[in-house]
Amino acid sequence: MAISIQINFLKADISFVPKQKKLLRQWIALTIQSHHKKLGQIDYIFCSDEYLLEMNKQYLNHHTLTDIITFDYSNELTAEVAGEIYISINRVRENAEVFKCTFNDELHRVMIHGVLHLCGFKDKTKNQKQIMRAQEDEAIKALKKLQIHP
Repeated sequence: MAISIQINFLKADISFVPKQKKLLRQWIALTIQSHHKKLGQIDYIFCSDEYLLEMNKQYLNHHTLTDIITFDYSNELTAEVAGEIYISINRVRENAEVFKCTFNDELHRVMIHGVLHLCGFKDKTKNQKQIMRAQEDEAIKALKKLQIHP
């Protein structure tokens, strides 16, 4: 499956690039397709806690640390999924310890969490959070299958 580079991995104030970028692009595109959407441009911007905290204050008026902020530029009329997904690598590292999982597993969960938001999933209520977690779990299973059979 040839995927044009519509999924970009960028860095803000840290030097971080995820491993297996080609595989991650394929996985993200397949996840979007599985929700009957089309891939537009998605930019992942990896950053520090400080960088994301400033964004959280500036754009959302939240004064707390967070692992991810998603800006949705999707087009509902064309079902095209597009946006910017900012991820704090500090939060991902700390959350991996808290949730007793590997850094990469937590990173992948957060990455797909942002994509699921772009696909229309919410996580404000208890029920929405359960649905979001189930969707994350499905996507992680799909990634593991791709890793075994690329």
